[in-house]
Amino acid sequence: MKISGFTIIKNAILNDYPIVEAICSILPVVNELVVLIGDSQDKTESLIRGINDSKIKIHYSVWDARLRKGGEVLALETNKAFRLIDPESDWAFYIQGDEVIHEKYIPVILNACKEYCNNNKVQGLLFKYLHFYGTYDYVGDSRRWYNDEVRIIKNDKRISAYKDAQGFRIDGKKLLVKPIDAYVYHYGWVKDPRQMKIKQKNVSRFWNDDIAQQAFLATPDYFDFTEFDSLERFTGTHPAVMRERIAKKNWNFEFDLSRKKFSVKDRFLYWFEKLTGIRPFDFKNYKILRS
Repeated sequence: MKISGFTIIKNAILNDYPIVEAICSILPVVNELVVLIGDSQDKTESLIRGINDSKIKIHYSVWDARLRKGGEVLALETNKAFRLIDPESDWAFYIQGDEVIHEKYIPVILNACKEYCNNNKVQGLLFKYLHFYGTYDYVGDSRRWYNDEVRIIKNDKRISAYKDAQGFRIDGKKLLVKPIDAYVYHYGWVKDPRQMKIKQKNVSRFWNDDIAQQAFLATPDYFDFTEFDSLERFTGTHPAVMRERIAKKNWNFEFDLSRKKFSVKDRFLYWFEKLTGIRPFDFKNYKILRS
């Protein structure tokens, strides 16, 4: 069994992506890791080369600045990276630049890959998610955060990234997947308020036309982390590769966890999910294979 990893990255330093941690977190799982570096204005390439691991294979791309709708350029670049992996690989492990895998899940991931490797019905493996917010001490627990997404797919080139590359489709249809008991730790919303807004302004061009982009650039250079609907405190451990980054954190927030900012409908659905573990009416970008 062979597993390839793949990721895309652009301006990792300017936007403070934990891309090094993301890459290092899946290196123990993969036989190779394709890193497709976009046309960056910082030293992203040097950052990646500094990992100094023979599994990493660096490639280069120029992002199409004309693609300004719904993050579609991210899907295009993800598809490019997917096509660069070893054609002999059985699986492809996709990791985004702000996602990290805890080392405790490595055996679970490898076992699942082995179990379903020769099962042609299984097109992908479904991970659970923890979305950190503000600091490394809080996670979003409302319906605005997706609970699950596919991060390992079969090496079938009919599969392609969907919309802004949050997930995947095969020939335009949802993948048939098996859930696994492993989490992706998503750190995209953990930054100091100024760096968070810098990142948002830099990447907003991949979603907005010129008018909307100019309007967003005119907003204050400071992200308001108090605009959340519901959070809970994180009581677990972070991946070992995150320790140095967490130790360097130089900002702090204390959130009122009793505050729940919901509509009547969302409040009912929130508490229903808490009581039952069921999330009704939720969009799922996949189909769970039951047999």
